[in-house]
Amino acid sequence: MKTIPFYIIALLLFFSLTSCEDVIEVDLPTEEPRLIIDALIRVPDTTAPSTLITVKVSETNSFLGSVPPANLQQITMSNLDNPGGDGQVLLEEEPGSGIYSKFFPTDQLIRDRWFLQIDFEDNFYVAETSFVPTSNFDTIEFGDGTLFNENDTEIILSFTDNAERDDYYLIDFDFNDFLVTEDEFYQGQQFGFSYFYEEDVVSPGDVVELSIMGITEDFAAYMDLLLEQSEGGFGPFQTPAVTVRGNFINATNIDNDGNFDNVGDPNNFALGYFAIVQEYKQSLTIE
Repeated sequence: MKTIPFYIIALLLFFSLTSCEDVIEVDLPTEEPRLIIDALIRVPDTTAPSTLITVKVSETNSFLGSVPPANLQQITMSNLDNPGGDGQVLLEEEPGSGIYSKFFPTDQLIRDRWFLQIDFEDNFYVAETSFVPTSNFDTIEFGDGTLFNENDTEIILSFTDNAERDDYYLIDFDFNDFLVTEDEFYQGQQFGFSYFYEEDVVSPGDVVELSIMGITEDFAAYMDLLLEQSEGGFGPFQTPAVTVRGNFINATNIDNDGNFDNVGDPNNFALGYFAIVQEYKQSLTIE
């Protein structure tokens, strides 16, 4: 599908408005700014001595508005299984970027429980997570099938599930396209399926990055709901079509960590999810 350039749309709107006598003003729905936290931590090599942790934080502006970076007071990540250790401060990579990072020991990332705290405008947003392993791709190959358009590109993927645990998978096809699947019907077996890239998305010679990640049941439910509501048009940490709550809570006034609404202000929460996952990635050149 071809996209009409924005300037053409603007010109059409200008001429249509100047040819009318009356101007109708429409109030678009708005809401208070809300943090969007991209804290999906991918661990591509569990044998590496350290892994770069990167968290991107932005702020909703308004309905159909831009999504500017958030200027945090501080962001820290703490090892809950090392009580004597202090929270490590993540530093902003470039002033005003909203991207914060720091290297952490990989062996601790995949073994221990972790706590992320984000301080923003005197509010404290927190979430807890642990590492989730996954299985690697067995095969990724091109197919010659079609779905809606004969010029679409089919790829066929397969992986073998681990029979000793209940697994949930998040598969990233690039271009903010994701798939969530669980092993309920293929536990311990090889699972294969097709995926189709539309012709206006990829061309011969393009390189796409394919990833498979292990996720928790709660994260899988969050992604299912987000993808359903956004119809695939948004990534998991962009402004969704509806407000989908992740695992961050506003802990500013909480006196019970089992309460997922902050006292007196239950609508003050952040969007996004904190997860540490094993990732296997492969590049594929479109034929």
